[in-house]
Amino acid sequence: MLKDIYLGFKLSVSYFSILPIRFKESDDLTKSDILKFMLLFFPFVGAVLGYLTIFAFGVLESLHWYGALISAVLYMWLYGFLHTEAVIDVADAIYASHSSKDAYEIIKEPTVGALGVLWGVSLLIVKIASIVYLFLTNKALFLVVVAISSRVGLLVLFRVLEFKSKFLESLKAAFDRKIFWFATALYTLILYNIAGLQAVILLLFMVLISFFVAKYIIYRLGFANGDVMGTTLEFAEVIGLAGVILCL
Repeated sequence: MLKDIYLGFKLSVSYFSILPIRFKESDDLTKSDILKFMLLFFPFVGAVLGYLTIFAFGVLESLHWYGALISAVLYMWLYGFLHTEAVIDVADAIYASHSSKDAYEIIKEPTVGALGVLWGVSLLIVKIASIVYLFLTNKALFLVVVAISSRVGLLVLFRVLEFKSKFLESLKAAFDRKIFWFATALYTLILYNIAGLQAVILLLFMVLISFFVAKYIIYRLGFANGDVMGTTLEFAEVIGLAGVILCL
């Protein structure tokens, strides 16, 4: 069991970030228990990336807005712009579906369209600007809250959505009800310890945002896959950051 937890943690860090992780050839990463713990640690990976970003700003703080900008870009870089790429693919698929093209085929194409790039770049600019604002207004800790909450939102979606992806369906099957409620309670407690009741309220808000964003994309595309989940995470983070800026 301890080995499965350890491998699940390593797999989560490896899959959801660019942090260097090595595995042995003998490691069986397809085991249900390992996939279960992979999802369990998903929000924790977000917390690690958030704290690394805050640490970077602490080092670069003397550079003021320039240091904040570099740190904000670092946050995106630490997860390899993985979800930003998903935004581009989903936007292309939605616009292609207007012409009665197969959205699933479009989303799987290696090329990208102009509208997808525009959506991806626009979201990137808004997200970076939001993180910079948090740093310059001494609200950096809420980056960690948003990073955790957006990923908890995806854990909820794993329980309620059906996926057009064998890998995601295997993750959903592994992520049983007990581990889901354990994860929900664990990260709610962590968020409360980080920023009190405000963090818990933000978590609830972002879970709802994730649900409605995902449902809207599925309505437009007709299916859910990894790109839909990545796009949902990006929009949830942007909206969550905006909520912090406007309300806290």
